[in-house]
Amino acid sequence: MSHELTLQLLDTHAGGDVSRIVIGGIDPLPGNTVRQQMEYLENDADGLRKLLLGEPYGIPEMSVDLIVPACDARAQMGYIIMEVMGYPIYSGSNTICTATALLETGLIPKREGIQHFTLESPAGLVQIEARVENGVVEAITCGGLPSYIDTHRATIHVPEVGDVTYSIAYSGGFYALVDAAELGFSLKREEERALAECAHRIVEAIQARSGFSHYTLGDVGPLPFLHFMGPVEQVADDFYRSRSTTYVHPGVICRSTTGTGTSARLALMHYEGTIKPGDRLETVSLRETGFIGQFIEAREAGGKHQVVENTITGKSYVLARSEIVVNCEDPMVDCGGVHHILSARHP
Repeated sequence: MSHELTLQLLDTHAGGDVSRIVIGGIDPLPGNTVRQQMEYLENDADGLRKLLLGEPYGIPEMSVDLIVPACDARAQMGYIIMEVMGYPIYSGSNTICTATALLETGLIPKREGIQHFTLESPAGLVQIEARVENGVVEAITCGGLPSYIDTHRATIHVPEVGDVTYSIAYSGGFYALVDAAELGFSLKREEERALAECAHRIVEAIQARSGFSHYTLGDVGPLPFLHFMGPVEQVADDFYRSRSTTYVHPGVICRSTTGTGTSARLALMHYEGTIKPGDRLETVSLRETGFIGQFIEAREAGGKHQVVENTITGKSYVLARSEIVVNCEDPMVDCGGVHHILSARHP
């Protein structure tokens, strides 16, 4: 080969959801904010997302996070999230994985004890608290996006499912929240395929009925997420636990409960008056992993919404450090939509 095109990766997971962190091999992207750079990828270079989430390099159940220089001087680094459904502007699990990767690669120097830094996501600035013990990143706490309830306990008839009661929350994306027991689920791992099939039908029905508009962002696209809610158990005066499962349309059941799913639950619990500021909720996945969301405070926004400020805490693990070769002559590889942002490195 006269030259090779390579990407430097750090594969991680948080709660079971794999986030593939791209730490090298991509040329600088145009845009004055990370949000604008995300929009450039979405509109002009979506090949990167397709390349790393499809055969032969990846699978749709993974996520990809591209590390970019921060545009905002208050942030140390920026990142762009890519998933099977497109480009979410925020994700708790991806933020936890990205923050861990930045510390483990030295792109942000790791310090023993508690350290704080700021990242720039497409949704804006994110405050990070990292707890490092004996050189190991034991926990990441990140700010969840301000979350609120758009629709409370609406009902829709879903073919092959029946009448379904759901609420709609915004927590970085719009979520349909449904009671798992009402749909016949106990949220065990052997139900995973049935959960995905049920969620697919519900999301399709809700999408056909209506779209949803954020009070400042406007139309953010069709409903992408559904969150199955298990019973809430009170573990202590200020601590609750609930089995939970998040679905990403089309067809993906997340391994973790997801950070944005947990934020959506906090918004619903506040709306229904079952939590107070300072309370925490641990959501537990089909794989017995969990994230802890904390309700910080509520405020009014958009003239009619009670917006919940919250944080999400979890742990990420490093799975692999690798350099993949992108061979555009490989019939399994489609370089259209990505070749123009790949850095060429000559041997």
